[in-house]
Amino acid sequence: MTAHVRNHSETYSKATQAGEPKGPALLVDEEALEREARRVLRRLCETGAVLALASDMDKAVVLRSFKDGPPTRTAVVSREVAQAFALKDWINCTRAGRVASYSITTVGRAALKHYLDEEVTRKRRMKGAQDGASPFRDSQSDWDARLGASSVTGVGRSSMAESPLAMLARRRDKDGRTFLAPDLVQAGERFREDYELAQMGQGAALRWDRFMVSGDRTELSGDATIAEGPKAARERILSALDELGPGLSDIIMRCCCFLEGLEAAEKRMGWSARSGKVVLRIALQRLHRHYMDANGHVSAMIG
Repeated sequence: MTAHVRNHSETYSKATQAGEPKGPALLVDEEALEREARRVLRRLCETGAVLALASDMDKAVVLRSFKDGPPTRTAVVSREVAQAFALKDWINCTRAGRVASYSITTVGRAALKHYLDEEVTRKRRMKGAQDGASPFRDSQSDWDARLGASSVTGVGRSSMAESPLAMLARRRDKDGRTFLAPDLVQAGERFREDYELAQMGQGAALRWDRFMVSGDRTELSGDATIAEGPKAARERILSALDELGPGLSDIIMRCCCFLEGLEAAEKRMGWSARSGKVVLRIALQRLHRHYMDANGHVSAMIG
């Protein structure tokens, strides 16, 4: 038990009385906690996001609410990790009960900024040691730099709150209909969730660009050093990209995973202005069909 966690014993006692997650949270090692913090806390920074945990479930989910449609699940995390977040005051219980809800705190935002700044610094060093440049790696690195911006520590909207998918989900036509149906948003978020889980593998973030350019999946599927969870997520991504094919897979990776803006994606792909949103919707429709054909639904519990 670390000294930091010991200092939270009183907080934990009050938290469990309020319905916060219970269990052997201290079994989570610091490396795993840091990895999960980068993945889950950034999703909790998004507008309308909460972490929900039922008393009889061993996993918690991050749900993001949009103006129209049901909440969309954007991440899954173990009960032990959720408890560790609460012990460190990274999340705060906003609604107790059989299904409790938690929001990220200013302490959690500060911790996320620290971890993201470290990650950006590490990736810049690794990028500097690489020969050549890749447009996919560049776009991912650009977003990593924005993730490390000071706005992460803000209490209100952060730079992470407005992904291309979220912005399109709010758009309406002249008849008041949304440009992206909720099931398409859910498909995109499911793909992004798999991408983030796959990043837990050693060196995963450095290899996606090579696959997108050449289609060679040797390094992606042959890495025996990563755990089963990231490996399974990686295989699900590869299966979806095979279904999408060139062009559609590019826009999905850029907008859903690298969170590249539509205008930037259009320029990189050499497409005409305002065509990106149409291609992205077609890609999401194909992705949704792929998940339905493979699983019978989109939101299978993963992670």
